[in-house]
Amino acid sequence: MKIDLTDTTASKINKALVQGRRAIGTPAVGMVLTMVIVTDEENAYDSIKAAEEASHEHPSRTLVVIKRHARTLRERTHSRLDAEVRVGSEAGTGETVILRTFGEVSDHADSVVLPLLLPDAPVVVWWPVDAPDNPAKDPLGALAQRRITDLYAVEHPLEALETRVRSYAPGDTDLAWTRLTPWRSMLAAALDQARVKVTSAVVESEAENPSAELLARWLEARLRVPVQRAVTAGPVVTAVRLGTANGEIVIDRPEGPLATLSLPGQPPRTLALKVRATSELIAEELRRLDADEMYAVALRGEGTKENV
Repeated sequence: MKIDLTDTTASKINKALVQGRRAIGTPAVGMVLTMVIVTDEENAYDSIKAAEEASHEHPSRTLVVIKRHARTLRERTHSRLDAEVRVGSEAGTGETVILRTFGEVSDHADSVVLPLLLPDAPVVVWWPVDAPDNPAKDPLGALAQRRITDLYAVEHPLEALETRVRSYAPGDTDLAWTRLTPWRSMLAAALDQARVKVTSAVVESEAENPSAELLARWLEARLRVPVQRAVTAGPVVTAVRLGTANGEIVIDRPEGPLATLSLPGQPPRTLALKVRATSELIAEELRRLDADEMYAVALRGEGTKENV
């Protein structure tokens, strides 16, 4: 069910949500959080689709904030809020409200979002593109327990990564880090099997890949060894090589969904290591809403950076 509202208010949107739930006989009590997506028209469709797919695992109220750019002086001075309310099958397993702000109200989107948050439920804010330099101090970010950005969406990701280091606050995370979960799990499992001291490490990836840089910094911090960054044709992270006295531990994924794990003295084995969809990444981030301490460790990193 869809309800369109033009030149509306937060109060009228709340009434439309109640009306929609009554019409389809769906209560709101099953929703566990509010997700706020701050995006533009170009990326709105894909972001909403990812959030709706993630809602099958985490039923939520999704508020999509789209700030429309004024083209005339009158549009810049005239504030207006349009909304599209979706409930039932149109909104996954929760509710979706698309908020389009015009004029001065765009600078105060938090005042529109605040009355629409689920009571006594955590809030997550996700910027698919154009994230603020300091998410925790952004008016919308200040409402959230968890703030999600994506370094893959910026033109110069490694420069943006340094900005994230300076502005980090507990509750911040980035999908470039979330993409590394399978890599980190496999590396930890490989080291548990090998039971040897790592003396060197290399991370191979396409150039300017933020996930590769975060992985290298995490390895530096955890293994206390310098990690080389090697540029390959990609896509994304293609291999990690850990040097030991007995030989190399290697996870190699040149392309496709399969990787090869090689341990000293053991035959190579094939592992599933696909590039995951955005909806899977968002669903993972919603499983725990406390501070991501390992992301903070990876941001700061340790050791000496070497490029080859």
